[in-house]
This record gives sequence, structure tokens and C-alpha cells, in this order.
Amino acid sequence: MALPGVYRPQGDTRLVAEVLAEEALTPGARVLEIGTGTGALALQAARRGARVTAVDVSWRAVATARLNAIRHRLPLRVVHGDFASAVTGSRYDLVITNPPYVPAPGAELPVRGPARAWDAGRDGRAVIDRICANAPSLLRPGGVLLMVHSGMCGASETVDRLAATGMAAEVTARAVVPWGPVLRSRRAWLEQQGLTSQADELEELVVIRARY
Repeated sequence: MALPGVYRPQGDTRLVAEVLAEEALTPGARVLEIGTGTGALALQAARRGARVTAVDVSWRAVATARLNAIRHRLPLRVVHGDFASAVTGSRYDLVITNPPYVPAPGAELPVRGPARAWDAGRDGRAVIDRICANAPSLLRPGGVLLMVHSGMCGASETVDRLAATGMAAEVTARAVVPWGPVLRSRRAWLEQQGLTSQADELEELVVIRARY
């Protein structure tokens, strides 16, 4: 379930869920989900016996994830706030994230409303780059980051940024999905920015896996 204004699981969530299902996850492993939304990925990890913390900047998302945890009778710690400050000092065996990654005409990130779940600056990397920079401080030695985002944002740049922090990173999964209403509404602007020239309105999604 999702309260109004909360991002519902879509193709990107399903893709990272498939990768998560193949990830080694021992009972009691510490897991963090950044930008939990409905809590779908966090609950998938909790189902496997992990101790999961989920964080989101949206109070509605926090409430939704908590309600879904209750409905599924799964233990889930849900924290409100920005990931960089909400879980300061904690380290995890696995960090999962489906961050905002849609390029947007406005340089400033939205501070309220559903667009916070997808708008990520002119190149779509405003949140991705912060996660790359902070990943080593969130992971235990040998810990893994799983992050999904659009190919428009530059998968190679994400891999390079993670490698620059000392992590071993690679693209581990790809999928092509139809554009949603947000991308369709920005077609002319995206073409002007050189971010797409596609006529068939298909988007490539990538999952980056990085080990610390």
C-alpha cells in the first residue's frame, strides 16, 4: 500500500529487487535502505532475517513503510530524515537505494511533494553523487551497495565515483522500460539537454553493485 504522494514500486524497484534476491544475506545482517518509499525493498530484506533500517525524507513515506511492516508482520526500523544525518555513525552489511534520478529543469531539489521521489537536478545526479561519496562511511568492510538509476545519469560515472572512494563497482543488471508520465512531459527539454534522442520513449535502467 502507498499513502497519497508516496512513490509506488515500479520497474526500477523490481529490477533492484531481482538483484537483491541473488545477494548473499545472512540472518541478522545489518541492512539500510535509502529512500524507502513504501518499504518494499526493506521488507524484502527483513523477510530474509536481516535487521533493516529504512530512511526517507518524506513523512508520508515513513508512515507508509511503517504501516506495510505492520501489515506484513515484519520488523523494520523506519527513520525520517536525510540519510547522511539520520544514520550517522552506523555501518551496514548492505545498503540498498532507488534514489531520485530524473533530470529536471530546475537546479534546486524540491523540498516537498511527490516530486522529491524523482527530481534530481539538471543531470539527475544530485542524490546519486551524495550516495557515492558517503557509501564508504555507511558500509562495514566487505559491505555492498546496490543502487538503481536511469542510464541517462551515466552508469560509468557512478562506477568511476565509487571506484574513486576505494570501492569495487560494476553494473550488475540492466533493463529497458517504457517512459512514465514525468519523462514524457519533459521530452523537449531532455532532447535540448542531449540526454535523450529516443523516439520510442524507452529508458534503460541500471543496477550498480559496489563492494567496500
